[in-house]
Amino acid sequence: MTLSEAARERLADIVANQPTKNGELQDLWGMDSGSEVHQYLESELKEYYYRNEDSLICATPEATELIDGEGSDRVQTMRVTPLQQAIVDVIAGPDEESQSVVSVLHALREAGEDPEVDDVRSALRGLTDKGLVETVQKTVPTFRLAIDRDDVDVEVTDA
Repeated sequence: MTLSEAARERLADIVANQPTKNGELQDLWGMDSGSEVHQYLESELKEYYYRNEDSLICATPEATELIDGEGSDRVQTMRVTPLQQAIVDVIAGPDEESQSVVSVLHALREAGEDPEVDDVRSALRGLTDKGLVETVQKTVPTFRLAIDRDDVDVEVTDA
């Protein structure tokens, strides 16, 4: 399937923002409704996206390869909130012992941030949805980066 330039740009948006929601793409693409996003996805990008177990929109491996190129060693860029950026800076790496929400909160406070615990919990869930952080089930859920810091550039958004 040959994609128009506009469809290719929108597919690049999905690759960069995955997993994402209709509403996020609606804002990004300037559409009037989530339904309009869904119709566009089904008519123009059906072969290049799927919905994960949480019904979030993800690019297929073929779509990622099409956008990034085969065997690309390009560092992945993910858009995150300022709090999520701060968490990425302080959370345990992929080869380190995972941290609880409270441990991440303390690390943030040591770094000069002062978020509420519920905001940290929510930000960790968002980073987990993006695949940047993984959850390790212990007595309580704990977290650590899913990928090396050097393999991703995080770009702060206003949201």
